[in-house]
Amino acid sequence: MKITDVRTAEIKGHGYSTYVRIYTDEGVIGNGECIHGGEGCPETVHALKHEIIGESPLNVDMLFEKMRRAKLFDGAMAGATVTAMTGIEIALWDLAGKALGVPVSQLLGGTFRDTVRLYCDSHAGKDFSPAAYVERAQEVVALGFDALKFAVDETRAGFRTDRWNWHASNAELDWMVERVAAVREAVGPTVDLAIDMHGRYDIASGIAVARAMEPFGLLWLEEPVPPENVAAMREVKRVSRVPLCAGENLYLRWGFRDLLEQQAVDYIMPDIPKCGGLSECRKIANMAEVYYVPLAPHNVCGPLGTMASAHVCASIPNFLVMEWHWIDYPGWEELTIQDQPVIQNGHVVLTDTPGIGLEVNDEVARRYVRPGTEYFGERP
Repeated sequence: MKITDVRTAEIKGHGYSTYVRIYTDEGVIGNGECIHGGEGCPETVHALKHEIIGESPLNVDMLFEKMRRAKLFDGAMAGATVTAMTGIEIALWDLAGKALGVPVSQLLGGTFRDTVRLYCDSHAGKDFSPAAYVERAQEVVALGFDALKFAVDETRAGFRTDRWNWHASNAELDWMVERVAAVREAVGPTVDLAIDMHGRYDIASGIAVARAMEPFGLLWLEEPVPPENVAAMREVKRVSRVPLCAGENLYLRWGFRDLLEQQAVDYIMPDIPKCGGLSECRKIANMAEVYYVPLAPHNVCGPLGTMASAHVCASIPNFLVMEWHWIDYPGWEELTIQDQPVIQNGHVVLTDTPGIGLEVNDEVARRYVRPGTEYFGERP
């Protein structure tokens, strides 16, 4: 079996994902999804495909490394080039699983679990009042989730007197505490609650927020300071009784090395359809296991990327929980075709279906194509 072509489609969801479809001379097709590669992601995929056409799709790791080394001086250490390689890599795994008749998780070494627990990124309250946060929290719990996350870095709350200065005043701290306290009281102590600061604040603010959140038994405080300075993150962790989580903007194993070696966080959150793909993120998880750090993947993909990520989560021992970020976006139930719902009672449920375990619903996906772009080589 040889790869004959690679095509793309940009599909609306949380922004635009790049869907990747790989074709072979035996008619077997693999589908992948990557996210946050920017408007140039499809073009980068097309530039990379010349490295893999004519190759066997079963040599997934070799092909990924071939692409990485070929583009090492064109950005293949981090960023959009890695994300484009990720979309190809996921499609290769889907294709390999279909060709061999087994789920991707079996190709990754087998499963530790057949359901993958999710937390729902609940964004924020609709009008940013404590009551609106509570309403959203209760809505999420009613959907079957026992873990949820809220953002507290709301730019429209009126605290930014200088758009460049993200220092949390006492008034902003009180605002954060009021909303987190309301959510915790509404959902009770048994529902896991994470809080996201989106890497925007300075060290002093990160420490102040961490201390203010101590009474609420948080699952974690996410990126209290910008992610590019690991030592700054470690400084917050040094004094924080609240666990810290970071890593959604890191790429490949090398990107996570300092975070782990400096023990700057309690959990890492690689974005699997962004930072290197399935095999690479399993290697990242193996690195983290040496430091006894659980994996809590960031995830804003649709059902295709989410299910692909779930195969990694099933195949590692140190998995904690994975994000689901589609509560406010249409298309989840119809973008793909599968034998059962992807999410059941707050978990992704894996099946024995070969490959990733679902297929893109082309009829529906065409409705979500970025205007003016092609759908796998055709005008929708």
